[in-house]
Amino acid sequence: MYRLTDDIALVQTVDFFTPVVDDPYMFGAIAVANAVSDIYAMGGTPITGLGILCFPEDGLPEDVLPQLLRGATDKAAEAGFPIVGGHSVKDAEPKYGLAVTGLIKPGQQTTNAAARPGDQLVLTKPLGIGIITTGIKREAVSEATAQKVMEVMSTLNKDASRVMMEHGVRACTDITGYGLLGHLTSMAQASSVKAIIRASAVPVLDEAWDLVAKGVVPSGTQNNKDFVEDLVEWAPSISEETKIILCDAQTSGGLLIAVPRERLEGLLASLKDAGVLWAAHVGEIVPTDGRLVQVVD
Repeated sequence: MYRLTDDIALVQTVDFFTPVVDDPYMFGAIAVANAVSDIYAMGGTPITGLGILCFPEDGLPEDVLPQLLRGATDKAAEAGFPIVGGHSVKDAEPKYGLAVTGLIKPGQQTTNAAARPGDQLVLTKPLGIGIITTGIKREAVSEATAQKVMEVMSTLNKDASRVMMEHGVRACTDITGYGLLGHLTSMAQASSVKAIIRASAVPVLDEAWDLVAKGVVPSGTQNNKDFVEDLVEWAPSISEETKIILCDAQTSGGLLIAVPRERLEGLLASLKDAGVLWAAHVGEIVPTDGRLVQVVD
């Protein structure tokens, strides 16, 4: 954030990555939804984007780049901001994303350091995205499953962000590459609290369970699990598959919102009314006791 006046601050973020799906139009749309997510996680409103493109000179069909850029432009338009420019370089492997600028009123932003004991945790998108996109690369998923995960990834966190701000939420983070537990441990540490997650309440794309059982696990997901192992207190009944799901590296995942208990039901109802149908009450914030996160059934 950069304060311009007492009423206006800039929120700036940047993200880009290699393709996670085969469809170039959907890759462009997903890249934009992912890049703008940090603006939404802070409660801001995006106003402009700058494209970041790496693309090979040859080896791909001529229509791939126009489709990618069309997907990006359409998704940015859905989010309500223009892509006003950007920069491209030649690279052997395609990469795309955005630097996004947004606005917010100073003091109204959400942060991952503002969770308080008694807050209830709400997750707005299902887990399993990283596992399924790895399955796509290994040609181990159906076309229907690929379509489902593309729909989840390309869904903006715009409505979820608007609703949480209407309900006075002050603590939030988006779930991306470090997985649910990675981002949650950061929130707990920054807020000097402990988080309890109910594994059975966490929304998960069904197909991810089958892929984990077959050993389809991204290296980033395994790295996340290794990182949080000593930070998380696992109930004895939590299976290895569940641990992997909770640590799955997400692309364009949902928001993890910490809402005061008395506002929980109103928030969930408003999210449903806004079409955020995956939103689920997945845990709570309690006083710290040394561990950052506890996972129960």
